[in-house]
Amino acid sequence: METPGSQSSLHRANLERVVRAVRMAGSLTQAEIARSTGLSAATVSNIVRELREGGTVEVTPTSAGGRRARSVSLSGDAGIVIGVDFGHTHLRVAVGNLAHQVLAEESEPLDVDASSAHGFGRAEELVERLIEATGIGRQKVIGVGLGVPGPIDVVSGTLGSTSILPGWTGINPSKELAGRLGVPVYVDNDANLGALGELVWGSGRGVKDLAYIKVASGVGAGLVIEGQIYRGPGGTAGEIGHITLDESGPVCRCGNRGCLETFTAARYVLPLLRSSHGRDLTMERVVQLAREGDPGCRRVIADVGRHIGSGVANLCNLLNPSRVVLGGDLAEAGELVLAPIRESVSRYAIPSAARQLSVLPGALGGRAEVLGALALVLSEMGDSTLLESTLPVGSAVFT
Repeated sequence: METPGSQSSLHRANLERVVRAVRMAGSLTQAEIARSTGLSAATVSNIVRELREGGTVEVTPTSAGGRRARSVSLSGDAGIVIGVDFGHTHLRVAVGNLAHQVLAEESEPLDVDASSAHGFGRAEELVERLIEATGIGRQKVIGVGLGVPGPIDVVSGTLGSTSILPGWTGINPSKELAGRLGVPVYVDNDANLGALGELVWGSGRGVKDLAYIKVASGVGAGLVIEGQIYRGPGGTAGEIGHITLDESGPVCRCGNRGCLETFTAARYVLPLLRSSHGRDLTMERVVQLAREGDPGCRRVIADVGRHIGSGVANLCNLLNPSRVVLGGDLAEAGELVLAPIRESVSRYAIPSAARQLSVLPGALGGRAEVLGALALVLSEMGDSTLLESTLPVGSAVFT
């Protein structure tokens, strides 16, 4: 039996530290593992050898700085994780392994707002189909990450705003899907998952402090501080859409007037153009027309960018992130929206915070949230469970 402070206890802690570093990064060289964990190169080498012999990690030749190195990643046989992303009009599911490789992915249109039961039924069917397509046994599923387009109440586990998904009133998304799939389900809102996706796979790689701004039917922000999603004690951190821009402005669904959302979300922006561009207009189409030179669409996108920039300036003054990543359909507008955002930031943010900030479009597009759901499972799963499922009982960690 291990005792605190014993050699075996220390060894196990070091094993878990190495596994955690590799799990969060996807793959690392042994030198990178040593830097991120604070362990000596010799200790890392011994641990990696033990983990490889136990089947927990795979080691492949690579190069770093022009020198030969060995890349360490979690074994593809160690397990799989599943990401499920509910948007207002779509369902997207992805299956990935612990080495950050996406094995299968599929999306379909879906009126998520109408019925939670129908949405979860479709998600269950799609998950089962993709697992079968990978050819990996269902027993290898470690957990599921679930994204929903609204804040989650951390106490009850239900959606914090019934006005966002009226058909989901009183539903605990995590319990509902876990009951159907029989595995742990971790749930978060779409903006937080978008931030995780971009942090691990996209425009946020290499930074520890960022804000992911998603503009769609609403406006939300996922906040990353010191490499971790910041949710706040009630789970509602990042509701940038409800920063007040004009106390005499339009009434927002939250009950206040002139929220940022009322100047930037699709439901408020599209009516400005429908009389001249048709009632079937979508934000995706607005962006396309703007890129083709349409003056009305360009003006609207620039105005939206300036309003978003005001909200971003507030974030800069409060949190001083090093990077802001813009997601959603609006990100496809590129500099047509990014330049006005930067203009407002330079005008309203503290100069030192504005100088340190880079504003980039998301690299993952509509996949950011489902990949973030995969990353959520990777961040929440326990290293101890993973070690026990791969290392043999006779391993040093268990003796």
